[in-house]
Amino acid sequence: MFQNTNTSDIYDFLYDYNSAKIADKLGSKPRVVVGLSGGVDSSVAAAMLVDRGFDVIALTITPFKVDETCRPIDNPKNCCTLNGYADAIDVSRRLNIPHKFMDLTESFRQNVIENFKEEYLQGRTPNPCARCNPMIKWTGILQKADEYGADFVATGHYAKIKYLPESKRYVIARGNDHKKDQSYFLWGLTQAQLSRTIFPLGDLTKAQTRALAEKYDIPIAQKPESQEICFIPNNDYHSYLNKNIPELDKLSPSGDIVMDDKVIGSHQGIYQYTIGQRKGLGLSHKDPLFVKRIDPEKNLIVVDTESNLYSDSLTAKDVNLIKYNSLNPENKFLVKIRYRDEGFPAACSIDEAGQLHIKFDESRRAISPGQSVVMYEGDDLVGGAVIV
Repeated sequence: MFQNTNTSDIYDFLYDYNSAKIADKLGSKPRVVVGLSGGVDSSVAAAMLVDRGFDVIALTITPFKVDETCRPIDNPKNCCTLNGYADAIDVSRRLNIPHKFMDLTESFRQNVIENFKEEYLQGRTPNPCARCNPMIKWTGILQKADEYGADFVATGHYAKIKYLPESKRYVIARGNDHKKDQSYFLWGLTQAQLSRTIFPLGDLTKAQTRALAEKYDIPIAQKPESQEICFIPNNDYHSYLNKNIPELDKLSPSGDIVMDDKVIGSHQGIYQYTIGQRKGLGLSHKDPLFVKRIDPEKNLIVVDTESNLYSDSLTAKDVNLIKYNSLNPENKFLVKIRYRDEGFPAACSIDEAGQLHIKFDESRRAISPGQSVVMYEGDDLVGGAVIV
């Protein structure tokens, strides 16, 4: 299935991802631990590394014990299934590489799920994937890489990594296929994590990845993509929260919906609402109304018309800079406030307390606390933070 590859070919391939590490490893066969979910992307990433001559170990990290609904065997769109685990084992056998398993249920529960529930109770809209990547996936995979004596780790993300010798920093860049690019979810990765990471799919489109899966005789070449948060069945947040937060009605009771400081309706718990929401408000008004702000202290949902949902600035916490050690307030970057956002130019600065301040050239609609704000310079990811 695979062609033999000499050491120089390995490093020609690796150069684009981790050039600073090459000199230390020349003359050896670098070992890499690949995060293998059982999907086509991670499977092709593993196959590419085998094809290039790496010593590959597959590792499946899963939180599937966290809840019975997190492991339905008949839902191909969910990434945490028993079928996915079985596919990862099958792919490993076909590639003739060892397969390992790591259950991070408890860490995932504490760091991702509990945060997810608390954020919704506070009227914020969290981004669990951006939190999971540095805290769960990379922490786990690097731990195992150290145990197995691996030089690198790899995943099937559509993104790139490059090294900047002048600043001695590793930088995430958007993948060639901007529609599939996943760099937005990776802003929390540290320099230590990036220094050992390879993204083999950064130059590929999804169609090219599927074609490679066919070439490598991987039977899941046409497997559907996982499109849901792994612990939210059917993407139904409300049902999940109702089931998994005891006495939710007491923690998030009903309250008033207000407009211009006047009560115009009632809500059934702020956890059920998100900034910019229009449907399900149960209001009658001459103009369409949207959720403008959620006030957990007063238990209020503030609504307004579309034109009043816009703001030209935001503040964010938990800042992680990737391309630079610090920000020059005179520089402007392309800033995205959600994954599917096309991004808009903005001035970016960090205050003495470590909070990120963004001032957009144009007002943005429905800026949502809890979501990730991510800065780009060209295709390079400058850094990110959590909107407050």
